[in-house]
Amino acid sequence: MKKVMILAMMMVASATAFAGDSDGLKAIMKAKTYDDANQLLKQNLASLADNAEKAKAYNKLVDLAMVKYNAESTTQTENQVNKQMGKPEKPVDVKGMFSALINALDAADECQKYDQLPNAKGKVDPKFAEKNKERLWNQRFNLVNAGQEAGQAEDHATMLKYWEAFLRSDKNTIFKDCDRSQQNNFIGQIAYLTGYWNWQAKDLKKAMEYAELAQTFPGEYKDQAFKLKLELLKADLKNRQDSLNYVKNLRQIYEQNPNNDALLENMYNVLSALGEKAEANKVLDDVLAKDPNNFVALADKGIAAMGEERVDEAIQWLEKASAVRPDNAAVCAYIGICLCVKAQDMDNKNPQKKEIFGRAVKTFDKAKELDPKKELVNWGYNRFNAYYNYYGPDAPETKQAENDYKN
Repeated sequence: MKKVMILAMMMVASATAFAGDSDGLKAIMKAKTYDDANQLLKQNLASLADNAEKAKAYNKLVDLAMVKYNAESTTQTENQVNKQMGKPEKPVDVKGMFSALINALDAADECQKYDQLPNAKGKVDPKFAEKNKERLWNQRFNLVNAGQEAGQAEDHATMLKYWEAFLRSDKNTIFKDCDRSQQNNFIGQIAYLTGYWNWQAKDLKKAMEYAELAQTFPGEYKDQAFKLKLELLKADLKNRQDSLNYVKNLRQIYEQNPNNDALLENMYNVLSALGEKAEANKVLDDVLAKDPNNFVALADKGIAAMGEERVDEAIQWLEKASAVRPDNAAVCAYIGICLCVKAQDMDNKNPQKKEIFGRAVKTFDKAKELDPKKELVNWGYNRFNAYYNYYGPDAPETKQAENDYKN
């Protein structure tokens, strides 16, 4: 009796050990198209025997997606040869081709999730990572150019679809050891542009996601992405409380980026617009207490005093700002305006009046030198006014200043 029981137990164990694929996996593996296999996988995922079966099922999706991609890609290559030889070209389903590539990349990601988990025996035995890495890594770069072409055709939805897939696939762990030197020159740009165009499409959540992603890559677009993030933070302000919360967020970011002038400027401008002048001024004072030469804080203090007609104070702050950045045309022009106001308020008999107009002339000349086309600040009329009062209405210098103002 014991022998019979032992034999029976051995037969059960043997049946388990050599069990074939589950019925659900068999159905998926027999599918001829990606769509059919994908539908079957969705229906049977929960019933698949283990992680190994799930990995195998998703790898089947990669196989079928790549059949479509490779077929269209091959035709595309043949057409390039045919074009050179003057032969007719075959139709290519370009959107279908890149949709298939995206499907393959996403399926490979899902395959990898299960492929690196323990199988029914409790062992981790990945089977598909290397193959999927080899067939997908270089192909994914085609999504960058495809997205650019879609953008040039003003098909921004397709452009975003391709670029988002490219960026998403970069996180796939099968690519963790791949050489990324090829993408280092442009991936930050793609992340920033993806964020920017999602912003234009009113998808603020995605825009923020990609703006923050762009900041993780070196290069010029890191700063652009930071500015985009600031725009996104204030893009959905509906009331005063939203604005105050926005300032709170800026404060937190500024603590981590104390040298970022754009943050400081945004905080100050929002508080000023809300009528929180004392708080806005405190922001500048706090910065100057730590950094007496902070250009933005000095300039904003000067402009605020200028707006409140505290001319002498405005001149002091603006001259300090100009000493920090002598190449700033706008600050030079503001100093000139303040000097003109100061002089005009003086009695004509005051000997300092002409001297102050002379100082104004020099600062306006500096503004003109720095910004001859008036692209940053329109110094024209105010400079003419300074010349008029210093040289007189008929002086050739004044006539030239008038000509500069009108042209």
